[in-house]
Amino acid sequence: MSRKTILTAAITGNLMTPEISPYLPITPEQIAEQALDAAKAGAAILHLHVRDPETAKGAMDLALYRELVERIREQNEDVILNLTTGEGGRFVPSQDNPQVAAPGSTLCVPEKRVAHVEELRPDICTLDFNTMWSGQASVINAPHNLEIMADRIYAAGVKPEVEIFDSGDLHMLKDFINRGVIQSPLMVQMVLGVRFGAVANPETMAFLASQLPEGTEWAGFGIGRMAFPMLAQAFLLGGHCRIGMEDTAYISKGEHCRSNAQLVEKAVSIITSLGGEIACPSEARTILGLG
Repeated sequence: MSRKTILTAAITGNLMTPEISPYLPITPEQIAEQALDAAKAGAAILHLHVRDPETAKGAMDLALYRELVERIREQNEDVILNLTTGEGGRFVPSQDNPQVAAPGSTLCVPEKRVAHVEELRPDICTLDFNTMWSGQASVINAPHNLEIMADRIYAAGVKPEVEIFDSGDLHMLKDFINRGVIQSPLMVQMVLGVRFGAVANPETMAFLASQLPEGTEWAGFGIGRMAFPMLAQAFLLGGHCRIGMEDTAYISKGEHCRSNAQLVEKAVSIITSLGGEIACPSEARTILGLG
């Protein structure tokens, strides 16, 4: 490979649970500590969610995001911060009346989903293009709402990382590009292995990569046991890579990872053993066209 590989660490997510991963960070302090260690281990980008410290469930609280960002920036001003906007997109239909939201629904107006991005202005934020069934809920990202979110993200001076979960998401992305809603150069993340989304295998990743607009900077990752195989596949196809406790609770079969840094260290070892070089944050900023 002639260029360096950007490694993203996805620190905690919103669906992984302490029951699955006993080392999962929950509080802003815990998330920041693991994020900083992951950066030291080689991650150029930190993908960040926050959680309710009392329930451990995914949260949208601006105060939690502010505390997390400040804790990281106090010790590391160089690493690239990537905040999620995925919270607020889930709808669980009631069994007796599917038009009524059941407990667990978070679906809200698009302005609320990007409020923390507008306030904190990270380098990057995610923009999920999927509408699909995921776990016990439907995820709804209506095109109209995505347009509102994209406009506000760009107005805040933040670069969107478009998340695609299947081929239909890519078709919609191309429509957004043609209409000028999403700007080039693109940053795309392929999410493989979510149940009822794109399957995590080499053929699927290769197909999606082949359909991306020319000049797209893309990364790909797999969920669960496919996390490391898909990391290697993304590198071999010329993409960037992601790993973290949002995606897997295990460092190897049957062995829980103790931290995000441990996952990052293994990812770095895989990429370098395949002949790659890991991009530092400043190199990643150049590759992605960030200020």
